Amino acid sequence: MKVLILIVLFAFACQAQHHHQHQQHQHQHPNANNIPRDDKPDHHRHEDHRETSTWIPIIKYNKEQSEDGSYKTEYETGNSIVHEETGFLKDFETNPNGVLVQHGQYSYQSPEGTLVNVQYTADENGFRATGDHIPTPPAIPEEIQKGLDQIYAGIKLQQERLEQRAKTDPDFARKLEERRVANQNGQYIGLLENQ
Repeated sequence: MKVLILIVLFAFACQAQHHHQHQQHQHQHPNANNIPRDDKPDHHRHEDHRETSTWIPIIKYNKEQSEDGSYKTEYETGNSIVHEETGFLKDFETNPNGVLVQHGQYSYQSPEGTLVNVQYTADENGFRATGDHIPTPPAIPEEIQKGLDQIYAGIKLQQERLEQRAKTDPDFARKLEERRVANQNGQYIGLLENQ
C-alpha cells in the first residue's frame, strides 16, 4: 500500500511540473513560426531565418506560332539563362498525329562560374543533347565491336534471305509486310524464317 501511495505522489509531482512548464511557455512570445522563445535577447540567434528565392526578371521573351503547327520561341532571364527552340510537325501523312520535331539550345552559368551550352534535338528517335559538360561514353572495346558487327551482319543476311523468298512466294511476302507493319507499331509477331 505504501508503494502505491508513493507512485501516486510521484505522478502528481510530475503532472505539476509539466503544468508549470506549460504555463511558462504560454507567457513567452512566439515568433513568426509559432515557436516559443525566451524574452531575453540573444545576439547570436537568428530569430526568423527563412530561405527566400530571388526574383529573376525575364529580359527577353518571344514566341511565334504558325498555323501549320511550327513555332519558334526564345527567352533570356536576368541571371543569364538563354533559351531558343524551334519545332514543327513531321510525317503528318503517315502518322495521323504527326511527330513533333524540336531543335534548340540553351546556356546558363554553373555555380562554379562556367558557361554551360547545350544543343538538343527531340524527334521520333528520342531526345539527344550535346554539350562540353556532358560526359562522353568510352570507346567500345575492339572485341565487343567485332561481336556487334557479326550480329549486325547476321541480321542483314537474314533480312536479305527473307526478301529473296518474298520475291518468289506472294503469301510469304504478305506475311513479311504484316510483320514489318506490326514491328512499326511496336508489336512482335514472331520469326518468319520457317513459315
